[in-house]
Amino acid sequence: MAARVSESTELAIPVKNIIGMLIAVAMGTAAYYSSMERITKLEHQLAMLEMDITANTDFRTRWPRGELGSLPADARQDLLIDSLQTATERLDKRLERVDDLQVRVKLVEQKLEDTQK
Repeated sequence: MAARVSESTELAIPVKNIIGMLIAVAMGTAAYYSSMERITKLEHQLAMLEMDITANTDFRTRWPRGELGSLPADARQDLLIDSLQTATERLDKRLERVDDLQVRVKLVEQKLEDTQK
C-alpha cells in the first residue's frame, strides 16, 4: 500500500526527536564555523610567516653587503678602530725614531772611545 503525500498530509514526530535534530544541526553548524575560523587563522599565520621569511632573507643577504646601512655601534667601532690605527702608526714612527737615535748614540759613543784612546 503506497502512502500518498499531499499538502494536507500530517506527520507525527515526537518532540524529543525534533529537539535532537535541532541540536544536531546546531552542533554541525558550530563545528563548520569553528573549522572555518581555524583554517582562516592558520592561513593568516602562514601569510605572516611568509612575509617574515621574505624580510629575513632580504635582510640576511643585504646587511653584510652594507646595503641597509650600519648600526650606531658599528660606526663607533669604526671610529675607535681608526683612532687605534692612527695611534699605532704614530707609535711605529716613534719606535723607528728611537731605533735611529740608539744607532746614533752608539756611533757617538764609539767615536768618543776612539778619540779617548
